[in-house]
Amino acid sequence: MKTREVRSVLILLLTAAIWGFAFVAQRVGMQHVGAFTFNGARFALGSLSLLPVIYFFEKKSRDSDKSDNKSIPKESDSKLTIIAGMIAGSVLFMGASLQQVGLIYTTAGKAGFITSLYIVIVPIFGIFLKQKTHYTTWIGAFTAVVGLYLLSINESFEIEFGDLLEIIGAFFWAAHIQLIDRFVKKVDVIKLSSFQFATCSVLSFIVAFLYEDVSLIGLSDALVPILYGGVMSAGVAYTLQAIGQKSAKPSHAAIALSMEAVFAAIGGALLLNEVLPTRGYMGCALMLLGMLITQYENIRKTSDIHKDTVK
Repeated sequence: MKTREVRSVLILLLTAAIWGFAFVAQRVGMQHVGAFTFNGARFALGSLSLLPVIYFFEKKSRDSDKSDNKSIPKESDSKLTIIAGMIAGSVLFMGASLQQVGLIYTTAGKAGFITSLYIVIVPIFGIFLKQKTHYTTWIGAFTAVVGLYLLSINESFEIEFGDLLEIIGAFFWAAHIQLIDRFVKKVDVIKLSSFQFATCSVLSFIVAFLYEDVSLIGLSDALVPILYGGVMSAGVAYTLQAIGQKSAKPSHAAIALSMEAVFAAIGGALLLNEVLPTRGYMGCALMLLGMLITQYENIRKTSDIHKDTVK
C-alpha cells in the first residue's frame, strides 16, 4: 500500500480502538447512572463536539472558494438534513439503547463482538435492497453465526439475556449503516451526525426521565465515562473516521474498523478483568474470521483494480 493508504489504515485502527474501549466506558458509566441517562448525556456531548468540526470545514470551504474567486455555494438543504438526522437518530437510539441495556447483563468484550455482526448483516440487508451479494458473504455469515453460538449459547443451549439484546441491536446498527449510506449522498455527513446524535440524546433523555432516577450527582460520578463516550467515541473518533476513509479503500476501511471488537475484548480484559471460557475465545475468533471473509470480494476487486492500474 502507498504511504498515504497505510497512514489512513492506522488512523482507522485508532478509531476502532477508541470505539472498542468505549464499551468499557459504557459499563463503568452505568455503575453511577441508568442506561438511558448515560446515552442521553454522551450523545448530547457527541452532537456538541461536532459543532467545531462543522465550523472548521465550512470556514475552510468558504476560504477556498474566495481564493479561487468562486461564488460561495448554497448551504445544504437544512430541512432535509434535519429530517435525515431525525430518522437516522431514531434508529441509532434503538441500537444504542439495546447495546447499553445489554451491557448490564453481558461483558464489554462479548458486546463488542456481537455488535460487530453488523458487518455481516449489512450485505444481507442489501439483498432486499437489490444490492449484489457475493457467495463469500454467506460463508462469512455462517462462520460468524457458528462463532456467535460458541460465544453466547451456554451448555444448556440457552442464550444470555444481555447477548440477545446485543444481537437484536446489531440488526439496528446494520439498518443504521444502510440509512447513512443513502443519506450521505444528499446531505453533509458531519452535520447529519450532529443532528442524529442530538435526536438520539433527546429520545434517551425522555425515557430516562420517565423510568430512571436522573441526578446531577450520578452524572458527576459518571463524568469521565460520559466524556469518553461523548467526546472521544463520537466527536473525535467520527472525525478520525472521516479523515481515514478519504485515502483508505472501502474494503481496507471496513476491516480496520471491524477491529473494534478486538479492542473491546482487550479493554474488557485489561480494565474490567473480564475472562471468557475457552469456547468463548474460539467464538470470538470465528466471528472475526467471518467478518473478514465477508470482505474478501471487496479486497479481491481492489487488488484487481490496483493490478490493472499498475499495468
